[in-house]
Amino acid sequence: MRTMSFATVAIAGMMLATAGAGAAVNVTFSNPQTWRDDDFRSASKRQGVIEEFTRYFERLDKRYLKKGQKLDIEVLDARLAGRYERWQPEFSDVRILRDTTPPRFVIRYKLRQDGKVIASGEEVVSNLSYLWSSSARNSIERFAYEKEMLRDWFRKRFVQMQPPRG
Repeated sequence: MRTMSFATVAIAGMMLATAGAGAAVNVTFSNPQTWRDDDFRSASKRQGVIEEFTRYFERLDKRYLKKGQKLDIEVLDARLAGRYERWQPEFSDVRILRDTTPPRFVIRYKLRQDGKVIASGEEVVSNLSYLWSSSARNSIERFAYEKEMLRDWFRKRFVQMQPPRG
């Protein structure tokens, strides 16, 4: 019985080690504890939020990047949609979404195709009309507004290869 459980653990460990090996995206978050957003400043929430967005970028990678492409993403700052309004005690732990509190990410990226850099830059990714999104509004997924914004940006930048505005 002990041998079987050791074998199971060993196989699971090998599967986890090889699962990330083929990932074409490398995501880092630079000093998130210093960002203004409450969920990144909070030690108890920060790691879960970072893991959620890292997994999301990995999903985008698998869905949209071509074979031979590698993407490095460094998130320099992020503000999630909405804000906590602590002056309202009954809602102090709920993000209140307003048109003045859109999601916003500052991202530095470098896309390589077979080792050659084909796109790079630093951008502010934001969606000022995020509250108009019926798909995000009706979604039960965590961070739906942010994920929709990041998906749209990812497709424009790395699938359609549109240059940044400005």
